[in-house]
Amino acid sequence: MIKVIVCGACGRMGREVILKVDQAKEMSLIGAVEAPDHPSIGKIIKGVRVTSDLERIAQVGAVVIEFTTPQATIEHLEVAKRKKMSMVIGTTGFNEDEYNKIREASHIIPILISPNMSIGINVLFRVVEEVSRALGKEFDKEIIEAHHRNKKDAPSGTAKKIAEIIAKAAGENLSQVGVYGRKGLTGKRSEKEIGIHAVRGGSIVGDHTVLFAGEGERLEIIHRAESRQIFAQGAIMAAKFISKQQKGLFDLQDALGLRRSNEG
Repeated sequence: MIKVIVCGACGRMGREVILKVDQAKEMSLIGAVEAPDHPSIGKIIKGVRVTSDLERIAQVGAVVIEFTTPQATIEHLEVAKRKKMSMVIGTTGFNEDEYNKIREASHIIPILISPNMSIGINVLFRVVEEVSRALGKEFDKEIIEAHHRNKKDAPSGTAKKIAEIIAKAAGENLSQVGVYGRKGLTGKRSEKEIGIHAVRGGSIVGDHTVLFAGEGERLEIIHRAESRQIFAQGAIMAAKFISKQQKGLFDLQDALGLRRSNEG
């Protein structure tokens, strides 16, 4: 039986994950964590009491599924290291220092981190890499993402991941070729540019379009998330995978078996 603790338990994603855990025969919900000032602290969800103290409910060998904030995730990471718990991280918006802390922790515990837990998007990651290599510099690359009005970070972690994949395929550094929106007299587009654009509005769950524009033709790869259930289902798959690992840093492509054998 895989013991699961959900952090961000009362948020939109947390509620979906808890529902999926409750439905999974091989999983058991042992904890639900929220911010200290959350109104649900002390309430019972699926048989467990919501708490703000991960340390108090931590159990060796449990899997922590994280959909919170970068700051909260890093705090929970320290608890997971001490208590030898695996982590599935769906939180986005990490800075370089925070991501380095996650990478360092993976030398001690197994961690699966993905900016998007949907199966379709992770297949898109692989497809985008192949298409980028095939089309090369003759095609301009642009990424457009759209999310609900309440999303706090922009561009989305998924859009940044797509941009990183395209940059790597071209042998470039995203920090040097990424262009985030355009305004005014920007001049002629360089062939190395990777455009990244964010749209926010309404209740959009998550749309991502990758545009490859050439002379006289264009190729668009589009993924639209119609329900948060797909992210929760991916998180469950990730938890099953990471519960079998000893240590290391993984993503959902590892869990799906999409990574080539020679890739790290």
